[in-house]
Amino acid sequence: MRKPALVILFAAVCALAQPKVAPEKEAAMKADLVGQIDGMKKQAQVMVDSVFSFGELGFQEFETSKYLSGILEKEGFKIERGIAGIPTAWTATWGSGKPVISLGSDIDDIPQASQKPGVAWHDPMIEGAPGHGEGHNSGVPLNILAALAVKRVMEREHLQGTIQLWPGVAEELVGTKAYYVRAGLFKNVDVCLFSHVANNLTVSWGPSLNQNGLVSVEYLFKGESAHAAGAPWRGRSALDAVELMDVGWNFRREHLRLAQRSHYVITNGGDQPNVVPPDASVWYYFREADYDHIMDMWHIGDNMAKAAALMTDTTYTSRLLGSAWPGHFNKAIAEDMYENIKKVGLPTWTEADQTLAKGLQRELKVPQRGLPTTVMPMRAPRAPQPGEAGDGAGPNVGPTGGGSDDIGDVSWNVPTITLRYPSNIPGGPGHNWADGIAMATPIAHKGVVAGAKVQAMTMLDIILHPELVKNAWDYFNNVQTKDVKYKSFLRPDDKPATWLNTKTMEVYRDRMKQYYYDPSKYDTYLEQLGIKYPTVRAAPASTPGGAQ
Repeated sequence: MRKPALVILFAAVCALAQPKVAPEKEAAMKADLVGQIDGMKKQAQVMVDSVFSFGELGFQEFETSKYLSGILEKEGFKIERGIAGIPTAWTATWGSGKPVISLGSDIDDIPQASQKPGVAWHDPMIEGAPGHGEGHNSGVPLNILAALAVKRVMEREHLQGTIQLWPGVAEELVGTKAYYVRAGLFKNVDVCLFSHVANNLTVSWGPSLNQNGLVSVEYLFKGESAHAAGAPWRGRSALDAVELMDVGWNFRREHLRLAQRSHYVITNGGDQPNVVPPDASVWYYFREADYDHIMDMWHIGDNMAKAAALMTDTTYTSRLLGSAWPGHFNKAIAEDMYENIKKVGLPTWTEADQTLAKGLQRELKVPQRGLPTTVMPMRAPRAPQPGEAGDGAGPNVGPTGGGSDDIGDVSWNVPTITLRYPSNIPGGPGHNWADGIAMATPIAHKGVVAGAKVQAMTMLDIILHPELVKNAWDYFNNVQTKDVKYKSFLRPDDKPATWLNTKTMEVYRDRMKQYYYDPSKYDTYLEQLGIKYPTVRAAPASTPGGAQ
C-alpha cells in the first residue's frame, strides 16, 4: 500500500513533468479520442465477433489470448506471457513513467452456453458446447480501442505515462486475479480501470451490499472399492461421504446469515453402480460479504468434510480452486468517469436493435422494455445502518449477498473502478445462453464503442490531472483501507487451477473451429452464420383488451 506522502510527491513530480493543458485544448483532445474511436468501429466489430467465435472456457483461452495480445504487439506494446504461471495470462505495456494506468477485462465464457447470435430464442451452434453467455468477448476489445486512441494522443502531444492491459483469465472460476496480485502485477500501478459488460453505461464507488467475496474449494474423499452387490460391507464409499457432507451443509445453511450464497457440484461421483466408489469429490463456492465471514464458512465446510469422512471411514483432502474479495471501488475515479459517461451518452439504437431486445425479453417472459435510452444516475453507496452487520445486534438483516468477481482483490491493492457498458440486453438470467444473443450483434459493437470513449477520456483525465491520482489514493488510504486491510485467501502453496476445463475443451474445440469468424471473407459474424438480423418469433396477437 502506498504511503500518502509518496502520493503527494508523485503528484508534484507529475505536475512538473506533464505539460499544462488549457481547457480548450483538453476538450479538443477528448474530441479527437472520440473521433479516433468512431474511426475504429470496424476494428471493434471484428475483435468482438472474433472472440465470441472462439468461445473458450476459463484457463483454456488460448485462441483468445493469442489473438488479442497479437493485436497489441503489432501496435507496439510489449507483451509478457504466462503471467503468474498461467499459460493464457499476459500483459501488454506501452509508454514510460507515471501515471501507470492498468486496463483489465475478462475473456472466459460459460459452459453449455453455445448460442447463435442475433436469434432471440435458444438455438445453440453446437449442443452442449460453451459460449459467451456472460459477454466476456467484449471487454478487452473495448480496452484495446481506448488504449490505441490514447496512445496516439500521447505520442502526438508528448505526454508521459504508461498504459498496461491484461485479461481476466478464468473469472467465472474466480481463478486468477488474486494470483496476479501475489505476482506483483499491480505493484507500480496508479489506477486500475476495469470494464465489464452490462446493459447500461454506469460506474459506481464504495462497497456493494449485494456483492460477495468467496472461496472456491474442492473436497476429495478417498475410500475403498468393493463389489457393490457381492461384498458391499468390504467397501468404504467416498460418494457416501460426499452426499453426507452435502446433506449436512444443506441443513446448516438455514442457520447462516442472509448474505451467504453457497453452491456445489459433485465433480466425481464414482465410476459405475456395481463398484463402491473409492474416490469422489465435491466442489463448493462459499460466498459471504467480508473476509472474516468467508473464512468462517470455509471452516464450517472443512468441519462438514471431516464429519462426513468420520461417518464413512474415509479420508479427505481439499484444494483451493479460486477466491475473490468483495469489491470496493474508488470515489475520485468513479466521479470523474461518470462525467465522461454523461458526455458520451448511450448509443443510438435502431429499430432492429430494439426488436431483438424485445423479442428476447418476450421469450424470457420478462417486461418488454427493450434497450435503455437514458444513462442511469450514479448514486452514492447507502450508508450502513445500526445492526447492519446481521449479527442480531439491531433490527436490520445486514448485507443480502449476491455474485462475486475477483476484481475485488485488485480493488484492495490499487484504486480501482469498474466501467459497465451497454452491450447486452436487459432481462437475461445471467450465465445463460440468453446472455450471449446480443454479444456478436450491432448492440454489442455499439456498446463497446461507447464504453471505449468513456475509458479513453478517463485515461486522459488521469494523465493530465495528477491531482486525480492523488485524490484516488487519498480515498484508498484514508477511507477504504482505514479499518479494513487486505489479506489474501491464497496460502503459500496454492497454485492456479490451470487444469480446469481441459477435458471439456478437448471434446468441443475441434468442432468449434469450423465456426471461427473469418473477417477476410465475411463482413460480420452474422453474415458468416447466415443469420438475418434480428431473428425473432412473431409476437402473439393482441387480446380484445389490448394486452399481449
